[in-house]
Amino acid sequence: MTGPERPGHDARYFAPGPAPIPTPLADEWTIAVADGPVVATAIHDGHALRPSLRARTALADHVRLREEDPLTGLLTEVGDIRIQVRSSRFEVDHNRPRDGAVYARPDDCWGLQAWREPLPGHEIEQSLAAWDRFRAMVAELLDRLLQRWEAVLLVDLHSYNHRRDGPRAEPAPQEQNPDIELGLTTADPGRWGAVSACFASALRQVPVKGRIPDVRANVRFPTGGDFPEWVHARWGPRVCTISPEYKKIFMDEHTGQADIAALHALREGLALAVDAVRPAFGIRR
Repeated sequence: MTGPERPGHDARYFAPGPAPIPTPLADEWTIAVADGPVVATAIHDGHALRPSLRARTALADHVRLREEDPLTGLLTEVGDIRIQVRSSRFEVDHNRPRDGAVYARPDDCWGLQAWREPLPGHEIEQSLAAWDRFRAMVAELLDRLLQRWEAVLLVDLHSYNHRRDGPRAEPAPQEQNPDIELGLTTADPGRWGAVSACFASALRQVPVKGRIPDVRANVRFPTGGDFPEWVHARWGPRVCTISPEYKKIFMDEHTGQADIAALHALREGLALAVDAVRPAFGIRR
């Protein structure tokens, strides 16, 4: 199967100007823009499936929702540029390489049988075209920002389940399941080590559910995801990617019900962390 045609260099997802204002080409994502060097993304926040895939799915909505990252879109408020992907990761996973971005087998998605039957080629191509467009949009955005700023902070937001044995079973052990895991697999320690440490320290300053959150780096997901790897391969140390993986202590992962107080505390801590490291991302002179 051949992949869809990639967007050309003349694709314009953002209008000219000091701040990259989205054009109608960017309407498939929820994007909000202010002038600044911090980009916050929630690439697994979405739950939507296009109608042709919804008719083919073998999963109930609540099962799909559990493996998505609901509510992480609310945390993007800390960014100057905020990007939420509305489509489900079961339609296309923007944190996987292109040849694995559409789940085909249970091994691709936590042992789940995602589809009633194998997806036809035209459905896969349509999903991969969305993968291409997202990467082209982010590439245009980061190129634009790096014309104005010496470096960009990319806050790549995710969440993870920790009660896979059931709602009444004991949660996964804390030792390997920090409250906030910081994915720092591509953050060059020489350039961004102090920024990463400052970011983590600030996150610990806001109690969540009556205690200081357990914040550690590269524990549960030591190899990271493809999205930050792609960013690093293209822009190197000019983009500092920090991928906070929030354990779902801010919601019931089985019912989807949010703990609003915990979510607000996590958002407060994240805002504090972003503000603490902003001085490292200055405007170009």
